Amino acid sequence: MKVLLAGATGAIGTPLAARLIAAGHEVTGLTRTESGAKRLSDAGVEPVVADAMDRSALLHALDGRAADAVVHELTALAKPPTRHRDMAQTNRLRTEGTRNLLEAARLVGARRFLTQSIALGYGYTDHGSRTLTEDDPFGGVPQGPCAPHVAAMAENERLAFTAGGIEGVSLRYGLFYGGDMSLLVGMLRKRRLPVPSGVDHPLPWIHLDDAAAATAAALTRGEAGTAYNVVDDEPCSWTQMIAATAEAFGTPAPRAVPGWVLRLAAPYAAVMVLDTAMRVSNAKAKAALDWEPAYPTYREGTRALTPS
Repeated sequence: MKVLLAGATGAIGTPLAARLIAAGHEVTGLTRTESGAKRLSDAGVEPVVADAMDRSALLHALDGRAADAVVHELTALAKPPTRHRDMAQTNRLRTEGTRNLLEAARLVGARRFLTQSIALGYGYTDHGSRTLTEDDPFGGVPQGPCAPHVAAMAENERLAFTAGGIEGVSLRYGLFYGGDMSLLVGMLRKRRLPVPSGVDHPLPWIHLDDAAAATAAALTRGEAGTAYNVVDDEPCSWTQMIAATAEAFGTPAPRAVPGWVLRLAAPYAAVMVLDTAMRVSNAKAKAALDWEPAYPTYREGTRALTPS
């Protein structure tokens, strides 16, 4: 297939592009910068320089091109978000950006549209001991400071599923880990990546390589109008993940801080780490996409982060 990949230089876009090329697809990558274009060219991806938030410039840059599918992997998260305002541009990419990319899909003649979503769209709250599936309410009517984030996730899926003549598929990823860990490891070495004391809530995670594998599978096997939870087999808490990462890289153990300190310093992260607990099923993705995570839990995944 000819694939237009938006976010091709990003955390998931990089391994996804490599996997698509290895599978024999032709990949055109969207990037905003000339330096990004060089990175794509070096990786065997044909670059297109345009900003997905600039509708006119995007359509102009793609005029005359053809693609069978568009994959939306754009975020504005160069580092982990700590405050709610850090999510503002990503929320726009999930709404305005999705609209623009759907117009681009029509322009290039694409019939498939895959979009990045996230399991947190089930709600930043304690979901108890039950395991969430794709049949559970997604988007809902949330209250509080997380409302814009959840609303953007819901709108992203709605747009993808209701685009006439285009087969929309949504990947509800767990929290990412893997890839370039230098930023997090640097923070761990300086003990600037704390964990909350006395809180151990389960959260869904997915290694970036496994997320890329599931996305590549969804390109050909995903059912139109359908969402898939792309998470590993076992949830783990923020504390477990960060402690395991510190052990893998041989850094000092993370500092434990009271919850109120985390709420003051990083209010967005605090809602996720202190208030959210969710177990999410990946059974549908495994069955429909013929996919299995290479790293079933954070234990295998964090051990694979460093050379043996």
